Amino acid sequence: MDIRLIKGPSEATLEIIEKRSGLSFEKKKPGALGLVQGKVIEMLCAADIAEKASGVEVGDVRGSCPQNFIILAIVGDMSDVSEALKQIQEGFEETNFFRGV
Repeated sequence: MDIRLIKGPSEATLEIIEKRSGLSFEKKKPGALGLVQGKVIEMLCAADIAEKASGVEVGDVRGSCPQNFIILAIVGDMSDVSEALKQIQEGFEETNFFRGV
């Protein structure tokens, strides 16, 4: 799983995310953009963790990848996105995370 944080994403970057995810930034430009890439099962768990961790919005960035990897876009204020990414990282580092225990 790869995790990246973009502080103050550019208009062009946000346009790409809008076109590929269905998220809309017309009303408010996000202060940060978190990107998380991995297997579908990992991204479903990551989306759940992110939304529970802070006041972020999560969208699936559509693409065409034969290995069934997807990218999540996590948008919101810098502190909220940072916290969501931190919680995702910590959640996946726990030894029992993948066992559902």
